[in-house]
Amino acid sequence: MWYPIPFPASRKAEMAAYAKLHYGRDTWRLVRPRVIVEHYTASLTFSSVYSAFAHDVPDSEFHSLPADCVHFVIDRDGTIYQLVPLSIMCRHTVGLNWTAVGIEMVGTSDRQVLRNLAQLRSVVMLTAWLMQRLDIRLRNVIGHNESLDSPFHHELVASWRCQTHGDWQHADMVRLRADVARYLRRFGVAPGPPWRAHPQAGC
Repeated sequence: MWYPIPFPASRKAEMAAYAKLHYGRDTWRLVRPRVIVEHYTASLTFSSVYSAFAHDVPDSEFHSLPADCVHFVIDRDGTIYQLVPLSIMCRHTVGLNWTAVGIEMVGTSDRQVLRNLAQLRSVVMLTAWLMQRLDIRLRNVIGHNESLDSPFHHELVASWRCQTHGDWQHADMVRLRADVARYLRRFGVAPGPPWRAHPQAGC
């Protein structure tokens, strides 16, 4: 379901300035994304998530703009909401925003999502669809907590370089990637090489 957050010219300019500072790319456009990052919201309602992403205010951690956002949010009943076009860069994963599509699942833990069959079915289907549409291999479907192990991780600001989050731990991503792989194989689609870590130097 298309449910866009406001993303006016001012927010695009903030995103371009952020990308210039952190990635050396003076653009708000997301061009040929290579990574899908899975998150959970640490909240229990879609409305609270939407409100947090829709209001373009400095984030609480780094006090910088633009505000956080993701491309998709999956509610607890399995409803998929698209908040931002795939052509726009969203701020959701340090070091990877320049090349990543973000998916948030409403919930407070990886395991809560994995136990919710409606939500899990939707994230598997959405992830598989994005992989096919964007030509992204399964090894580049990662949890937020795996961000520092992505070969695409790139962060110019030294104090941010090793920053990551606890959502979607590796063990739970192993399960989620296996579910996505099984879903793809049902349609005769090879998911590509398995995930492997590329640890960032100094982290």
